[in-house]
Amino acid sequence: MTTYKIAFEGDVLKIGFADPAQNDQIVKDAAVRLDEMSKTGELAGGVLLKINGPVSVPVAFVLAHKVGHLYGAIAFFDPKLGKYVVCITHNPAYNLGDLVD
Repeated sequence: MTTYKIAFEGDVLKIGFADPAQNDQIVKDAAVRLDEMSKTGELAGGVLLKINGPVSVPVAFVLAHKVGHLYGAIAFFDPKLGKYVVCITHNPAYNLGDLVD
């Protein structure tokens, strides 16, 4: 049983809820999946990671913790803007709040 789906589709990390569960289980499943992706090299790091999909606040913290230092910048899709918003950055090429296609 998996309660949270995480996979790359092109250059975007697609995320989303799967089997119904509470956040205590979902954060564990999300962490396990991200660790698996790191071990296999699927989540290897880089300049920019774009994330798209539904997330609860506790799962967002797990995502930030697990990928925040692997990538120079992290941008999350905002459907109202139709763009990705940079929300974590260690890269001077990206500023917090920058909009990315």
